[in-house]
Amino acid sequence: MKLNFLPAMTPGNCSMQSPTIPLFDKSAKPLILALLLFCPLSAFAANTWSYHQESDRLSNRTFSFAQSPLPPRGLYDNLRLDIICKDNTLQVAVEADSLIASQGSAFGFEYQIDKNPPVTLQMKTFKDTKRRGYTEESAKRIVDDLLTGQSIFIRINTMIRTVLSAAMPLENAAEPIKHVVTDCGLNLSDNAAGESAYSLTEFEQAFGKLPSEQQQQVLNKIKKIIMETQKALLIEK
Repeated sequence: MKLNFLPAMTPGNCSMQSPTIPLFDKSAKPLILALLLFCPLSAFAANTWSYHQESDRLSNRTFSFAQSPLPPRGLYDNLRLDIICKDNTLQVAVEADSLIASQGSAFGFEYQIDKNPPVTLQMKTFKDTKRRGYTEESAKRIVDDLLTGQSIFIRINTMIRTVLSAAMPLENAAEPIKHVVTDCGLNLSDNAAGESAYSLTEFEQAFGKLPSEQQQQVLNKIKKIIMETQKALLIEK
């Protein structure tokens, strides 16, 4: 009997040529069963948000991050989202296989949660790469939106005027994302109790449906709240 050796298997790599094994060979059955069990488990793991902790090689400080699954191959570009807590600072990062912008340069980033209005903001690439960018200013807003949705569609405008896009599920995303946010010392007790945070996107959507007179009333109330909050902060200082 001639038996060809199988190529090495790695997690997520189930696309290999079939070995030359006679179907009636009983000795091959355990090997085929192992393949059938291994591949579905790897594919399932690759489609789930996950939580990680790593150590920075330069500072030896531990940081944590929640990582999105990659989008389906052939349908979208290879983009991945990371929710990061590093040095007690919350970041949202996006990584691509393609060039985004020069190191340390700003670029346009757009995302849409479910069928809500899209949100456009600025990110910038890290100083040591052209394929990975981040935001700290808008990180909390993005996280709040992620925790209220079922899926996210993202789009990047690159330095060569091409558009990269991807869609990712948000199923099973809440637990790893909340873990990272908690690592940064931010309070998500309301969300943990099952109450969705009222995001800026929801406010803008509801505000746009109000008549102009009621919009002005809401703005006046918000202005009063902001002034009172600023006054209270000055007193505390």
